[in-house]
Amino acid sequence: MAYKIDSASCISCGACVVECPVDAISPGDDTYLISVDKCVDCGECVSVCPMDCIAPDEHNSEE
Repeated sequence: MAYKIDSASCISCGACVVECPVDAISPGDDTYLISVDKCVDCGECVSVCPMDCIAPDEHNSEE
């Protein structure tokens, strides 16, 4: 299951981008976005987000 960034809470600090080992996070129009195709579910981005706005994306589950 990929992760998703809550755009209402994201402050676009970029901490998650640096931490992502597969470059799945990129700038969007207002906030950063996580590519469902690239995300390997490692959770590294979650641990560094100062706003706690990154969570599993229940709608993009591979189950």
